[in-house]
Amino acid sequence: MTTTTTPTTTATPTTALNALDRLESEAIHIFREVAGEFDRPVILFSGGKDSTLLLHLAIKAFWPAPVPFPLLHVDTGHNFDEVIEFRDRVVARHGLRLEVAAVQDYLDDGRLTERPDGTRNPLQTVPLLDAITTHRFDAVFGGGRRDEERARAKERIFSLRNAFGQWEPRRQRPELWNLYNGRHRPGEHVRVFPLSNWTELDVWHYIAREGIELPSIYYAHRREVYLRDGMWLAEGPWGGPRDGEAKVEKTVRYRTVGDGSCTGAVESDASDIEAVIAEVAASRLTERGATRADDRLSEAAMEDRKREGYF
Repeated sequence: MTTTTTPTTTATPTTALNALDRLESEAIHIFREVAGEFDRPVILFSGGKDSTLLLHLAIKAFWPAPVPFPLLHVDTGHNFDEVIEFRDRVVARHGLRLEVAAVQDYLDDGRLTERPDGTRNPLQTVPLLDAITTHRFDAVFGGGRRDEERARAKERIFSLRNAFGQWEPRRQRPELWNLYNGRHRPGEHVRVFPLSNWTELDVWHYIAREGIELPSIYYAHRREVYLRDGMWLAEGPWGGPRDGEAKVEKTVRYRTVGDGSCTGAVESDASDIEAVIAEVAASRLTERGATRADDRLSEAAMEDRKREGYF
């Protein structure tokens, strides 16, 4: 008698994605959606940790093809030297095209006026909107995250901006089931935030996992600083200590980088990425809340700037 053996099937176990894998997958999906839906996207790139992470994800999204759109830096002229050197080195390494919208050009020809407090972050809006109009960018990637600040927590991943570059909360669309609506009228554009669902700690864990290089000022180093309004600021082309503000040398690092006149350092001994992760995990303040003086101008400082066209 012939015995028929029924073949048995062994189910292949599904490998579950961890939290970082899911965040990476979502961001890469967003990059590819924009590339397929828009004609002239651009990535805002300053050389800071979030924009560097954006670029890393864009390279992954389109590898082995090159990144199919340029970078844009709205340069206040008050940048840290280490960050500008890093920015230029990364652009050259990957053969990317960098457009620079310089606040200094607008000050030189009178289109903008220097603020009494010397802070140039609020002056970035006009050069940004002019660059978007001049180059006809219809999708602008930014590194904003919802955990940074209350106004940014309200953002959609696809954030529609009107013909004046302004954010109108009532016109934002629901994003159910990861479906993104990029429809816009002529003259309008969409700001895109692939890192919306990341936290600062997620960013650092991913940087560690991927071995992403960052500007050296994100790690502990010796620097002359002075104390103003509870923040350690560094001297630079934006100015220095006022009467009664003494310079001291401290071991510090920066949690975020931007206009040097309003970006503070934190006292820290975290000289490597593992120490930074431990420090961020223990912190109860976001990087903007801890080290950005421009967000302290008013309770609604960031939201006011977003309504004007800022990120």
